[in-house]
Amino acid sequence: MKKNIVVILASIFIMSVLYFVFEMLVPAQTGSKNIEIEIPKGATFRQAVDILLNEKLIRDKRIFLLLGRLTGADRKIRAGYYSIWANMSPLDIFNIIRRGNIIEYEIKILEGDSLLEIAEAFSKTGIITEEDLKRLSKDPDLLSSYNIDAPSIEGYIFPDTYMIPKGISTEDALGSMIDRMREKYSDELLVKADEMGMTENEVLTLASIIEKEAVVDSERPLISAVYHNRLKKKMPLQADPTCIYGIKSSKERITRADLQRKTPYNTYVVKGLPPGPIASPGLKSIIAALNPADVPYLYFVAQDDRTHQFSTTATEHLEAVRLYRERKQDMKNNTKEQAAGNGSS
Repeated sequence: MKKNIVVILASIFIMSVLYFVFEMLVPAQTGSKNIEIEIPKGATFRQAVDILLNEKLIRDKRIFLLLGRLTGADRKIRAGYYSIWANMSPLDIFNIIRRGNIIEYEIKILEGDSLLEIAEAFSKTGIITEEDLKRLSKDPDLLSSYNIDAPSIEGYIFPDTYMIPKGISTEDALGSMIDRMREKYSDELLVKADEMGMTENEVLTLASIIEKEAVVDSERPLISAVYHNRLKKKMPLQADPTCIYGIKSSKERITRADLQRKTPYNTYVVKGLPPGPIASPGLKSIIAALNPADVPYLYFVAQDDRTHQFSTTATEHLEAVRLYRERKQDMKNNTKEQAAGNGSS
């Protein structure tokens, strides 16, 4: 009798194991169709399992619920869109849900990117069109909700790589980027800005100009010093990148007409800082804006190696400009001579 009970129990155990293996390892569907399921925000694990059952991706939800309890997966589930292939096994589906592998779009914001580049990055994902994002960036409600005292969110988006979940609102996506900037803008920097009498917008505005001008990290404090010195002397900043902001891409050539164009951002025609940032500054530029070098420089001009020649007086600066133009002309002449020589051979 005891032997029969053991056999029966063993048989039940084996059948249970086989059933579990079948239910978890054998796909509920055939074919290679891709199915997107959405687990709403606030949904429980049981509700997520019901969604899988309704989509016929699993057969026995009791096993799924049991496995969720045994692994602790039922305690928390990530909302979002999940990409599942019909021929996946229920175990593979369980692991996708347990790990929270939702559909996400990668958006890279580089140091010095303006809303123009940021809008392009967003539009490639299909989250929002370029024009709609540009309009949203100036929305008073969005600016107010994040306590931004500026014409737009320009400069308040921290340069980084972001994974944006499918289905998230554009406001929340932008909000996560603004929150990242506020995380980087530490209490120490806030105290420093307060000591210097600078608002957050002024710091980010100056930092954005430094970001567009600097190539070599060691020059950021020097460039910052030039602008701080000019501000103290009430001289126009004359920062080239500001004159094309909102007009054309910073990758395009700056012309004499650009320098003379009257816009609120053109620091050749308007004294002081522009009304807001012209790009997304990185942390190094933000730090430089608050820590200018102790130098008397008021001018700088680019060199061939993308560094700058710094000067204190207008006379020194004009001489540096003259030498730079001479070198550029010599290089141009040498290039023409080489081309002519290659043509004659």
